[in-house]
Amino acid sequence: MPALIDLILAGQRVENHFPWSRAVVTSKKWDFAIEQLAEGHWSLLGLWGEPGAVHMALHDENAGDIGVVSLECPNGRYPSVGRLHPPALRLERAAADLFGLLPQGAPDTRPWLDHGYWGVSHPLSTRARTPAATASPYPFLSAEGESLHQIPVGPVHAGIIEPGHFRFTASGETVVRLEERLGYAHKGIEGLMAGSDIDRAAKLAGRTSGDSTVAYSLAFARAVEAALGVEVPPRAIWLRALMAELERLANHLGDIGAICNDAAFALMHAHCGVLRERVLRASDAAFGHRLMRDRIVPGGVAANLSDDGATALWSLIAEIRQRFPALVELYDNTASLQDRTVATGRLKVELARQYRAGGYVGRASGRDFDARRSLAYPPYDTLNFDVPLLQEGDVNARVWIRIREVEQSLSLVEQILRQLPDGPIRVDVSQTGGPHEGMALVEGFRGDILAWLRIGKSGLIERCHLRDPSWFQWPLLEAAIEGNIVADFPLCNKSFNCSYSGHDL
Repeated sequence: MPALIDLILAGQRVENHFPWSRAVVTSKKWDFAIEQLAEGHWSLLGLWGEPGAVHMALHDENAGDIGVVSLECPNGRYPSVGRLHPPALRLERAAADLFGLLPQGAPDTRPWLDHGYWGVSHPLSTRARTPAATASPYPFLSAEGESLHQIPVGPVHAGIIEPGHFRFTASGETVVRLEERLGYAHKGIEGLMAGSDIDRAAKLAGRTSGDSTVAYSLAFARAVEAALGVEVPPRAIWLRALMAELERLANHLGDIGAICNDAAFALMHAHCGVLRERVLRASDAAFGHRLMRDRIVPGGVAANLSDDGATALWSLIAEIRQRFPALVELYDNTASLQDRTVATGRLKVELARQYRAGGYVGRASGRDFDARRSLAYPPYDTLNFDVPLLQEGDVNARVWIRIREVEQSLSLVEQILRQLPDGPIRVDVSQTGGPHEGMALVEGFRGDILAWLRIGKSGLIERCHLRDPSWFQWPLLEAAIEGNIVADFPLCNKSFNCSYSGHDL
């Protein structure tokens, strides 16, 4: 079996600075790539389109190769990846909505991001909509059986969460099928990026998913730097990792409490909420913003760490180390919590592997992948940390992965503070010529985030694609809830905590 890099080299190579290659391939080689995905030899990192072409990012985990294969489709059609590899289906549906690219042989061609109201006014849309199409209801999948009933939930919810529609088919209280309808949080991030300068595009990237603003900013910045061959100062690299671990800490602490709250144990929610607030305040003291938004920029970082900021972070680490173990013990020894989380919402190891689920969703179901370790981008290539792994795949396992990652992030913050080098924190990235292409894969708190972009001769962004880990996690939530009771859905949903905004672009 040829390695992925052989397929890339056999195509029409695209010149760029980054170590991962892109090639324009023939339909035959595109079909070969689909076969490798279907057989589990390669991983699908992303699929996206633009007028006249479709692109697919692939990972050969055995050889360690990562690359992008592109297929020209001047007639707007291409062989469907999803017909043999289901994880690609929603990505294909999104590309159809945005660019009118039609996957041939796809088992599901329903609109995804477009709810029938775009017409041709959407910045990226090339598909014309008729009034009849606009008025058509979304065709949810049916389920057959005796005494089945449907329960529609959303898209507007009672809480402050983002909009998403969940259509349950149930037999009594047991869920037979769940189907999601997302896209309500679509804001046209990629369309707004087209034609933007690098600084404006960086700000847009950081607003793709608000709770992952550091991770998205890092992915975008690394993609720009890869495209332009920019070398970032060492201090900036370490400060970026520091911000990424603080973001991971805040989100994991918030999630642990929120999962317990959905199991009617508000005490854990309150205590974890206090610790999360401590992280946000320390981040503000260290970098001037609670979420550290716009602090990572192409070429480095926009805020340095002062002595007072470092002191605030050391105090934070000491407080969490003192208070968190008692909360872990409380979780583990509360029978009512264990009754709700153990064996609930199990995600099979095989499905997690097929969808290459990232983050705590994948690692709780046996998928041993973390971009910080597997790709070893700096400074993680010089830091010591473990990647926790469990096989049970239930709500309890996803909680424990978060617990262990909190412990690892605390250690990483300490290591970074001790080893933080001196020096400048930013270099200039302005450059013309080209076009230049770049790609990056970084580990956010939910899993791996992909950024791919092309910078034109003018120095403006021609095309940028951002792929949230939730694209491969939302479908798995549908599988994990089957056979559980309806009342356990909030618990399962929160244990996945997929992003609406990051997914909907």
